[in-house]
Amino acid sequence: MARTLDNLDQQLIELLKVNARLPVVTLAKSLGCARSTVQLRLKALEDSGVISGYTVSVKKRQKDSSIRAMVLISSDSKTEFDVIKGLTRRHEIVKLYSISGRYDLCAILMTESTQELDAVIDKIRAIKGVVDTFSTIVLSTKLDRPE
Repeated sequence: MARTLDNLDQQLIELLKVNARLPVVTLAKSLGCARSTVQLRLKALEDSGVISGYTVSVKKRQKDSSIRAMVLISSDSKTEFDVIKGLTRRHEIVKLYSISGRYDLCAILMTESTQELDAVIDKIRAIKGVVDTFSTIVLSTKLDRPE
């Protein structure tokens, strides 16, 4: 049976998303409730599987010369599986998302230079079934929370 989340549960989860190491006392103070309430809520959320674990986020060490880019990809629906298969073979693609809207996929790329990025985008465009692409270079990261 799925657990229904009330406002307090949702606020608790949001606080933990920002910092899963917050002490129970701090969580209780932020939520305006008793420490025992937070402990009971945490246990219930864990037992029901809503909270499946806690993790550590380690800052990725990237070379200063790394170029990150997002490439939006439109594909022919009949060949989308083949397009995805071709994209997953590219080591420069570190994430690949299915998205809604004008484009079907969003690839996150990491290369050492803009010339390498250009060459990878050309190779993406050459994959059979790719209809259109739109690329943009990531300048800086303003917020990077674990998902």
